[in-house]
Amino acid sequence: MDEPISTFKLFGLTFDVGNMVSLVVVAAIVFFFVFALSRKLQMIPTKKQNILEMIVEYTNGLSTNSLSAKNAKPYGLYAFVLFVFLFISNQLGLFLEIAYNGVTYVKSPTSNPIVTMTLAVMALGLAHFAGVSKLGFKGYFKSTYLKPFKFWLPLNIFEEFANFLTLGLRLFGNIFAGELLLGMVNNLAFSHGVVLVIPSFILGMAWVAFSIFIGTIQSLVFVILTFVYISQKIQPEE
Repeated sequence: MDEPISTFKLFGLTFDVGNMVSLVVVAAIVFFFVFALSRKLQMIPTKKQNILEMIVEYTNGLSTNSLSAKNAKPYGLYAFVLFVFLFISNQLGLFLEIAYNGVTYVKSPTSNPIVTMTLAVMALGLAHFAGVSKLGFKGYFKSTYLKPFKFWLPLNIFEEFANFLTLGLRLFGNIFAGELLLGMVNNLAFSHGVVLVIPSFILGMAWVAFSIFIGTIQSLVFVILTFVYISQKIQPEE
């Protein structure tokens, strides 16, 4: 967390160059990944088409499990893009890290709390927007902040803030901790000559495999929670 960063200011706002470069790299990978899988679609799917259809069906399932099929339909593309973006974001730093003059410009963007908290704001913003669109502002406000009793308002406001914190910090904590420990294992490999190189290599490979698993689970958790929050806003409990 104390590593140097490169920043610039625009319109009074400070931007982290490393975060911006990493997010552009992830966006480019997502585009070319989906572009490659979606070429020459056929009635009898090829292997790469099967992979794409499997991801689409799975993310559609994540949205319909929380929402009704009718309510989930507008969010299918969002669920797919969000999952693929998070999956690649969580894994990027395990395989590609580019640093210059001590500043890391390419890493897992989700290992930075600014990125994960921004994603949390976007997810919860979409949930609140969906609630207003579905119920109108009066119905949304009543079902979100005045249930089960009107004097429950402060607790409901606190709950919304807690949802924002937990959604963003859970993702950040898991990805940051994984990459931090991987860096410690890499440093250990060359700290005592060649003796620890092979054990550290085996430990590092095992930790990379575990981090891929954790990154995948955290992608799923983030998408699932996003649709749980949307369902709470558009399908309030009576």
